[in-house]
Amino acid sequence: MIGVFDSGLGGLTVLRAFLKRLPDYDYLYLGDNARGPYGNKSPDVICEYTRQAVEFLFGRRCMLIILACNTASAGALRKIQQEWVPRHYPDRKVLGGVIPLAEVAARLTRFGRIGVIGTRATVESRVYEQELWKLRSGLKVYGQACPLLVPLVEEGWIGKPETNRILKKYLRPLKDRKVDILIPGCTHYPFLQKDIERIMGKNCKVLDGPAIVAEKLEDYLHRHPEMESRVSRQGAVAYVTTDEPARFKLLGRKFLGRNIRDVEKSCLGS
Repeated sequence: MIGVFDSGLGGLTVLRAFLKRLPDYDYLYLGDNARGPYGNKSPDVICEYTRQAVEFLFGRRCMLIILACNTASAGALRKIQQEWVPRHYPDRKVLGGVIPLAEVAARLTRFGRIGVIGTRATVESRVYEQELWKLRSGLKVYGQACPLLVPLVEEGWIGKPETNRILKKYLRPLKDRKVDILIPGCTHYPFLQKDIERIMGKNCKVLDGPAIVAEKLEDYLHRHPEMESRVSRQGAVAYVTTDEPARFKLLGRKFLGRNIRDVEKSCLGS
C-alpha cells in the first residue's frame, strides 16, 4: 500500500493525480484536518506532527509514503528520512514533493529566474532554494508566502473578485522580478492554476505540481522494483481523517474529483 499524507484536504489533488496515472495500486490517504493547516506552525511542531503521521501510516502497512503536503516536506522530510525511518522502519521509504518540482523547474527555466509560492512555513524554510541550487548553480529564486490562499480555497472562494485581488497582490513581486518558472508549492493551488497562469502571463510557465509528483512516483517505482513488488495492487483506496468524517467527505469531493464513500476517524500521537 502507498500512504499519502497531507495536513488537510489539499493532498487529495496529489492522490487524484496518482489515481489517474497509477490506478492499480492501493492507497491510504491520511489528512490531519484536526490540526491543519500546518503553514503557520513552528518547525518543531511540523516535524513532530509529520512523524506521527508517518508512524500511523507505517502501522497500517504502508511500504511507501508520499508527503503530499509541501509544508511537511519542507519542514520534516529530511529529518524523517535520515534519522527516524532508518532507526524504526529501515525497509520502508518516505518521499516528498519538493525535489520533483525543483528538478522540473531547474530543467525548464530559460533565464534562471524561478518563483516559489507557498505557505509561510514552506517559503521561510528556503527548501526550494536549497534544492534548486544543488541542481543548478546561479539560479535566482524568489519566494512569496501566500498565507490567505489555503483558507480561501477551502471556503470555496475560487474565482471570486476578492480572491483574485489577493492573488494579484501576492504574485506582483514575482512578476516584477520577471520569473519564467513558477512553482506552486502547496497542494491547494491547483484550484487556482488557471487564475495564476492568467495573472503571470504567457512568459511564465506555472508548474502542475500533482502531475509532476505522480510522474516522479511512477519513475521511482520503475527504478526500484524491490519496493514496487512490495506495494499491493488491488486498486483500493481508503481515507482517514483526524477530524469530522462527514466534512471530509463533503469537501474532499471537490479536491479528489469523485465521491468519497467511507472515511475513518483516528487520532495521531495518542
